[in-house]
Amino acid sequence: MSGGSGREQMTFVMKWIGIGIVATLGLILSAHPALAEVAGEGGGGTWHHGLIALAAGLGLGLAAFGAALGQGRATAAAMESIGRNPNSADRIFTPLIVGLALMEALALYALVIAFFLQGKV
Repeated sequence: MSGGSGREQMTFVMKWIGIGIVATLGLILSAHPALAEVAGEGGGGTWHHGLIALAAGLGLGLAAFGAALGQGRATAAAMESIGRNPNSADRIFTPLIVGLALMEALALYALVIAFFLQGKV
């Protein structure tokens, strides 16, 4: 995919988006009968506790991954801007730090939510 035209790249991306949508729909449709409760047994057990723990872990991992990507891209853009115009370093630094702090706060919110979910188990 390194040297193709824009149309070929767009086709490649659309193909993978389609595969992702089909895989997601397959997962959703296959989970429905698997989680069905047997009639007459009542209760249903505690199977949902494992799902809450799984959701907490996955949510925290995705939040950390997203925050890391955002912070990396913001820092790279700031360093590139400073490299092109070193006199603007003092004007770029403050918004960069504020943006990084807000991204980190979002990851910390995910950590707090994961702790709350763990308390539900």
